[in-house]
Amino acid sequence: MNKTRVKTTIGSLEITYEGKAVTGIKLVEGPKTPVARSKDVPSFVQDLAHALELHLAGKTQDFSGVPLDYTGLPEFHTRVYKASRFIASGARITYGELAARVGSPGAARAVGQAMAKNPFFVVVPCHRITSAAGAVSAKSDLGGFSAPGGAVTKRRMLEIEGAFLEPPPFDVVRALRELRKRDPVLGKVIDRTGDRRPRIEPLKSIFEALGRSIVYQQLSGRAAGAIHRKYAALFPHHRPTPEHLAKLSDVAVRGAGLSGAKLAALRDLGRKTIAGDIPTVSRMRSMTDDAIIESLTRVRGIGPWTVHMLLIFRLGRPDVLPTADYGVRKGFAKTYGKRALPNARTIEKHAERWRPWRSVGSWYMWRALE
Repeated sequence: MNKTRVKTTIGSLEITYEGKAVTGIKLVEGPKTPVARSKDVPSFVQDLAHALELHLAGKTQDFSGVPLDYTGLPEFHTRVYKASRFIASGARITYGELAARVGSPGAARAVGQAMAKNPFFVVVPCHRITSAAGAVSAKSDLGGFSAPGGAVTKRRMLEIEGAFLEPPPFDVVRALRELRKRDPVLGKVIDRTGDRRPRIEPLKSIFEALGRSIVYQQLSGRAAGAIHRKYAALFPHHRPTPEHLAKLSDVAVRGAGLSGAKLAALRDLGRKTIAGDIPTVSRMRSMTDDAIIESLTRVRGIGPWTVHMLLIFRLGRPDVLPTADYGVRKGFAKTYGKRALPNARTIEKHAERWRPWRSVGSWYMWRALE
């Protein structure tokens, strides 16, 4: 069995692997444990180690593409582990909800037992399965945790992922109540998946947020994450700024794995930010959704979809409808029994009944696919 270690903010993680798959990830000791790396560690393990380090430092990573070896695990445990990988960072569900998702309603205790033996720490996010329903707070009953540090470690991991951030800046309970009343079909999706509020990540830098979107365009999460890490490493403290980008050569930026088109888009974003053509975060908070879309889509490579994601997940706007999003279209087709993916007009017409909560309706189109 091959293994390597990575030092993180919560302690040292040991990764074991065979061939082209990860066989285990565990928290071994506290933060002061010496980190011993094996020689000739394959690139996919090196990428995973770096992603774990960043994720536990508060820089959310996508682990959905990490190859895991479930050989020898009980069939029920495998189903539970695979299903839990769909729980987004910053979100969480109860043991009972996860049991229902794997086709075993009432098996909450069995889910808890499976999670207690989770061999893939963080990548199979057992810390996102909690005892209590409702919003997570600093006083919530989170349930047990088998990793070193127990419930303290579990709470710390949820805190790092933003589970304790303030909820969306509008009345979600009212939105769900009104959507159930106006659209009974959507109401069934809401009842089935529960109160799944997305993480509203604080927006500190428009340049950094849009730059990340440009890097991620038309790439899988894993590939984009690797390129973005290399791009961010070009900047002091891994925090991209337009001023520092202007000092970097095209060769240096392209060396991170960026295409010529993405380089041009980043250069345009940098120039417009320095020139004051991009609104500041404070100014943006007083702008309408349409005004923000009009302003930001002037940047090369930034389209309405990118701005819609910013409005929903960074600004917490309640009435955004990203009709160009594949997940929303596919979720709509599944929810309303459409054989083909609906066009924008079809979704817009139906979603009139969701106003002024179209962002919330969109959340549940994504949830419908789970």
